[in-house]
Amino acid sequence: MRNKIYCCLLMLPALLVSTAIFAQDNGAPESVMRSNGKIYVVVAICVTILAGLFLYVVSIDRKIGKIEKDNL
Repeated sequence: MRNKIYCCLLMLPALLVSTAIFAQDNGAPESVMRSNGKIYVVVAICVTILAGLFLYVVSIDRKIGKIEKDNL
């Protein structure tokens, strides 16, 4: 019974916040960013971050492969 009360108390703020978010509908932000040309900057930054993460994972994989090969 106590868990249900805690669950309801935790869900109440989430529901209030979600209704406030949906109440602020003042146009599509992606169209504003596209018209200003800023969407391309955002896409370039996202691609750069993802490429960096991919290269980092590949380099870690190679290092771990070398360590595994040396230990066998």
